[in-house]
Amino acid sequence: MGLVDVSRLPQHVAIIMDGNGRWAQRRDKPRTAGHERGADAVRATMRAARRLGIPALTLYAFSEQNWDRPQAEINALVDLLCECLVSERNELVDNEIRLSAIGRLHKLPERAQSKLASLTSETQSFEGMTLTLALSYGGREELIDATRELARRARDGEIDPAQIDEAAMDALMPSMNVGPVDLLVRTGGEQRISNFILWGSAYAELYFTDELWPDFGANSLYSAIAAYQSRERRFGLVPDAEPLPANESADELERAI
Repeated sequence: MGLVDVSRLPQHVAIIMDGNGRWAQRRDKPRTAGHERGADAVRATMRAARRLGIPALTLYAFSEQNWDRPQAEINALVDLLCECLVSERNELVDNEIRLSAIGRLHKLPERAQSKLASLTSETQSFEGMTLTLALSYGGREELIDATRELARRARDGEIDPAQIDEAAMDALMPSMNVGPVDLLVRTGGEQRISNFILWGSAYAELYFTDELWPDFGANSLYSAIAAYQSRERRFGLVPDAEPLPANESADELERAI
């Protein structure tokens, strides 16, 4: 576990929770057992983030592509979501955690939509931390939805296409409601972002770990944040302390970057 400097915390941590199925298979258990154990990891990670004072935590719970999984597994995931929305209610309320959700939520079964809407409404005034669940979510799909809305507004004369900029896109991207991602974590050993918050992760620091999601916890989060704090975030710029080479102009340096 790395040491965490609480004065330099990422403001928005996003996590791709990968490895539930493999965790179960290695123990000769059904995949659903991995998802159930993964719910415990969600609770532990949420508590750790809240204790640290991280303003926003986004969890990739169910992708748009996950609808292609076996129906039995989908049903089990939806059932687990509904159970968690009930069982974790006191945890969210007692710690003043605001629940939010992004994605094509209309595709969720009605029972999940109802419980999700109820808890998001109950917690909407809380300011301790925002926990966002990405459900039926895809980064490309989010970009498509935002582009369609901009095209509609331009067609109807509500906006001038020439005035469309990053701020206009930000306003139509639900994942940006809590700001851009500072730290994107993926468990399970894979090193890709799998269509997760593509727009908001443009300058995110990426952290990959072999640890499977059900084994992830507070110490795992601390290690990810310590790694984040060890990096220098340049956003395409040159560090202030780095001198410009005497025989190289600023234009030449910019082209090199």
